[in-house]
Amino acid sequence: MRVFGWWLWVSLGLAAVLCGCSPGPIIDRLPTDLMGLPANAPPRPATAYDYPAVHDMPPDRASVPMTDEEQLRLEKDLANERDRQEGRPTPAKKAASTGKKPPKDAENGQTAGAKPNP
Repeated sequence: MRVFGWWLWVSLGLAAVLCGCSPGPIIDRLPTDLMGLPANAPPRPATAYDYPAVHDMPPDRASVPMTDEEQLRLEKDLANERDRQEGRPTPAKKAASTGKKPPKDAENGQTAGAKPNP
């Protein structure tokens, strides 16, 4: 008797799973009183949608990356623009306002405190 009950539950579970796979076209035909689609629902498309081409690679970019000099110039321009908008004096104005030049590092000619570019 236990084997029969076990097979009964397995078959009912399998039937429920299989019924869950096919309600799409059936629901379209059910009346709205029996939980079908509402009357103002748009119709389904005649053909199924295509999946996006996920494995197609985009073409190479036409632009080239910036050189180190261009990137350094752009960073300096952005820092100067930020300082100007926030009302801070730029490094050139700071040195001019004190009347002193910033000290230079003897080894590599950079101002003291500035980190070297790798």
